[in-house]
Amino acid sequence: MTLNSTIEAVTDRIIARSSKTRDAYLKRMRAAQSKGPARSHLACSGQAHAYAAAESDKARLVEDVSGNLGIVTAYNDMLSAHQPFATYPDIIKHAVREIGGTAQVAGGVPAMCDGVTQGEAGMELSLFSRDVIALAASVALSHNTYDAAVFLGVCDKIVPGLLIAAQAFGHLPAVFLPAGPMTSGLPNDEKSKVRQRFAAGEVDRAALMEAEMAAYHGPGTCTFYGTANTNQMLMEFMGLHLPGASFVTPNTPLRAALTAEGAKRALSLSALGESYTPVCDILSEKAFVNGIVGLNATGGSTNLLIHLIAMARAGGIILDWEDFSDLSEVTPLIARVYPNGLADVNHFHAAGGLGYMIGELLGAGLLHPDTKTVAGEGLEHYTTEPKLADGRLSWQPGARKSLDDRILRTVADPFQLTGGLARLSGNLGTAVMKVSAVAPEHQIVQAPVLVFHDQNDVKAAFKAGELTGDLVVVMRFQGPKANGMPELHSLTPILSILQGRGQKVALVTDGRMSGASGKVPSAIHVSPEALDGGLIAKLKDGDILRVDATTGVLQCLTEGVGERPAAAPDLSSNHHGLGRELFAAFRRSVGTADKGASIFGE
Repeated sequence: MTLNSTIEAVTDRIIARSSKTRDAYLKRMRAAQSKGPARSHLACSGQAHAYAAAESDKARLVEDVSGNLGIVTAYNDMLSAHQPFATYPDIIKHAVREIGGTAQVAGGVPAMCDGVTQGEAGMELSLFSRDVIALAASVALSHNTYDAAVFLGVCDKIVPGLLIAAQAFGHLPAVFLPAGPMTSGLPNDEKSKVRQRFAAGEVDRAALMEAEMAAYHGPGTCTFYGTANTNQMLMEFMGLHLPGASFVTPNTPLRAALTAEGAKRALSLSALGESYTPVCDILSEKAFVNGIVGLNATGGSTNLLIHLIAMARAGGIILDWEDFSDLSEVTPLIARVYPNGLADVNHFHAAGGLGYMIGELLGAGLLHPDTKTVAGEGLEHYTTEPKLADGRLSWQPGARKSLDDRILRTVADPFQLTGGLARLSGNLGTAVMKVSAVAPEHQIVQAPVLVFHDQNDVKAAFKAGELTGDLVVVMRFQGPKANGMPELHSLTPILSILQGRGQKVALVTDGRMSGASGKVPSAIHVSPEALDGGLIAKLKDGDILRVDATTGVLQCLTEGVGERPAAAPDLSSNHHGLGRELFAAFRRSVGTADKGASIFGE
């Protein structure tokens, strides 16, 4: 199938735009490759320190002819998605010993849960945790004793942070090993209804707690299609998971077999293995375009509009939101997973999942077929699915037809002709919106604004009955420089109630929404942010704002706004408590949202 002309054109302009930075990055990686296996360069005392606790693996490590695998883990047992990683190091070590290798836990990285910190002060550390994870993973690998690496991570900022570190060590092969989703519990739409009823005062906290516990009930990733599961999709579309590995539930024989095989595959890709394939060769411009197509085709998390840019820049590739928007225009939405539909990721996987989607998009010329992956040359590998029979793992052809067209469709008969994301621009700057779950009649809102600086004030205004008529809720001073750019998902139940009452309502913010952003039109990541000279800082209650996802417009229609002085609220209360005072350097140095909101430079 001939590659779609827009896919080709966007890829070519990314390559041209990135030529200097990408060439410089690859030059550094080739220089690191040329030095050969890392630990052979260590002094004897250094090697002795590194092997002192290796027990039965010491002899192999000293021989310096067998591969040593570094394990970077985001394990903790507070996050349901990361609790399964407790057993992974033993599985990995046993697996690589079978092929003559060794493995060591190189280090751990922090992993926080946006679901726990949603609406709380700790959320102001969430975005910055991505760059902390990248730094911590780099420290773990800096001992320079590894021939390849496996990365254990799933959730929101964790995979992007780990991938940024993997790019920094791009001369090493790497395989990302997921934990998989928890089994299905209370349906997500039923959980959402209870949240709305609680926000409206119709049920008590006991009923809310019962619903939440029934939804989030066991080990594994949350089953809605938010940032965590969008991360897993990307790792397949970009070739860093084993095919079909993303959505196999924890604590099953197939999950353990995939973990073991992923470890073996990582060592086989090392310079000591059979087919040296470093990360720098996998994460090419084409791979990132494939990831963006996957993001659009699945209606994935808006958080990845920031993270993909930051991840790409770590490898010298420069993406911008126009790339996302142009690719969205030619990418049909062919999946509906909650909050875009009623199905959860387990239902999605059963209906054909990522293997079906990749095959369908490849067949339509919407993906680059010739990328390198951890499974071998070519994305066609990712149309297969893993099977375990008599203890043997194999890959067989995946679904060629959707097993449920309420969840998965063909390119010829999509849920929407264009992807799940829209870029908006106008005199407020630029922003993005997840439109895959927003009904067409709600995608245009032109109404007076009500301006807030604290999400708790929005909740108070709702309880006081002040959010009446058509309105645009403006939540400003929520950008990375102001307070770390927290998610504002706790506003979703309130805004959904207003919309359900027949009001035209939208949210405009320089902050973020959850990766599970749903039915209310939300223009987010507004850049420049209020603290960085953005016009959003000059809005006043009653100004008329037009939010139009159909034409990509974010425009203040009130005249003379630019001549007003900018608001200057006291943000000091956002800079202390729960460790926030330790992140002052991050707030000072962070880049803009449209460039990845990273501390690692523009």
